[in-house]
Amino acid sequence: MLKMVGTSGQLSLGKKYAGQYFEVEQQPGGAVLLRPMKVVPDAEAWVHDPAMRDQLRRAGEWLRNTPRAETPLASLSKRAARRPARRA
Repeated sequence: MLKMVGTSGQLSLGKKYAGQYFEVEQQPGGAVLLRPMKVVPDAEAWVHDPAMRDQLRRAGEWLRNTPRAETPLASLSKRAARRPARRA
């Protein structure tokens, strides 16, 4: 596919790529490499930390391997009352 950069310096890739992000990398010799990217908001970046991903994987395994059981609300309430309050 041959494309020409317009007078404003913009290049149209077509509707197929509309709304997508690309990393633009200038190569030696003047070539330009466009690499498709996914953007993760800062508020969600913690999920992609390797230690957190491992912790989430282990939590999923625990959930799959641990049988569900009904929680007796009275005993849960008593345990919560004995715990010291946490401060943020």
